Amino acid sequence: MFAKHVSNLTSAYCHDELSPEQSRRVAEHLIGCRRCRGDFEEIKFGARLAAQLPLIVTPDSLWNGIERALDREGRTPLTRPRRRILPFLIQPRLALVSLALVALVIGLAALWLRHNPKPIGLSWDVARLDGAPRIGSALVGDQAKLGVGQWLETDPNSRAQIKVSDIGLVQIDPNTRVRLVETKPTEHRLELAEGRLSARISAPPKLFFVDTPSGVAEDLGCAYTLEVDKAGDSLLRVTTGWVALQLKDRESVVPAGAACATKRGIGPGTPYFEDASEAFRAALTRVDFDQDSFIRGNMTPLEIVLSNARVRDSLTLWNLLSRVSGGERDEVYHRLAALVPPPPGVTREGVLKLNQRMLDAWKEQLESRWGEALSSGPFQVWAKIWSRGLGKFHGLEGKK
Repeated sequence: MFAKHVSNLTSAYCHDELSPEQSRRVAEHLIGCRRCRGDFEEIKFGARLAAQLPLIVTPDSLWNGIERALDREGRTPLTRPRRRILPFLIQPRLALVSLALVALVIGLAALWLRHNPKPIGLSWDVARLDGAPRIGSALVGDQAKLGVGQWLETDPNSRAQIKVSDIGLVQIDPNTRVRLVETKPTEHRLELAEGRLSARISAPPKLFFVDTPSGVAEDLGCAYTLEVDKAGDSLLRVTTGWVALQLKDRESVVPAGAACATKRGIGPGTPYFEDASEAFRAALTRVDFDQDSFIRGNMTPLEIVLSNARVRDSLTLWNLLSRVSGGERDEVYHRLAALVPPPPGVTREGVLKLNQRMLDAWKEQLESRWGEALSSGPFQVWAKIWSRGLGKFHGLEGKK
């Protein structure tokens, strides 16, 4: 993985201009570096906007006015291009007009993109696994197409499988409603309104997304299940690799073997390993979504979490450091330090001030304690999946 930031490579990465080895290394870096992921998101948005810009033909009346103005000054009239506006844009006397026109075009394109984000005519393959799933009002036979904007629905006795472009598969369980929101080289997105899906994805990070009423699941490579209940709350379980859950400025990165709940109107909670004690998980839910509650007499939910934490639960405690404040952060620090002492250079004062360098250094040490599935590090796990490609996933199609 790159030791430094890769902002200078993210544009080439977005446009598939890097070698396979460079692309893999940039993808690994993007998993762990929030700053470079932010740069990558900006580039993706720019590419998305540029792809939607309409072709504008300059009206004759505009060119006639320009020619008359130039004739009055004794200059050679311009030859009127019919398909390009570049000659107009480079006229020094009309620089302000040019800039205003460009700003208008970009503004109109952005407005159009905001209200018409769905590319027309694009679709994913859908296979019926059981029962009678529907796309809109039409029954799905053995094979069908799910177009952008269309809903796929299953009843209690039906299941379906979606091929996500060329990057993986998503299985749709009974009593589920999903919609294809967008599909393009820089982004593939589903909406899960209710029910459960299981995804297996082999792709760089920031490429496959699932929108839910309580947050967005961003695949960082590999496999997971995602459930949404009738209230719009969701539960993510990661099988292999890593998945990020986001809502506005709230984010949780969930590794293999861990789970994370989200609450409508609040966003993602704190990730935890599913083999944690019931008392630990119940108290964590209260820490995330009902912090004023008290259980077990006078013990706060946070105190119950800390008292029941194991070394493996350092995943949860490390994430809690940035979610609590004041004396509670100090309590979390002391319990985490007792379980896994911080490495040299990581101080209590720095952690309590949320020094990102120190937090990252401690996290790197903690990852080896998060179970066998992560013993080689998250980036190595992702790289292994990347190198295998989609062969195995495509092989699943023959088993439908």
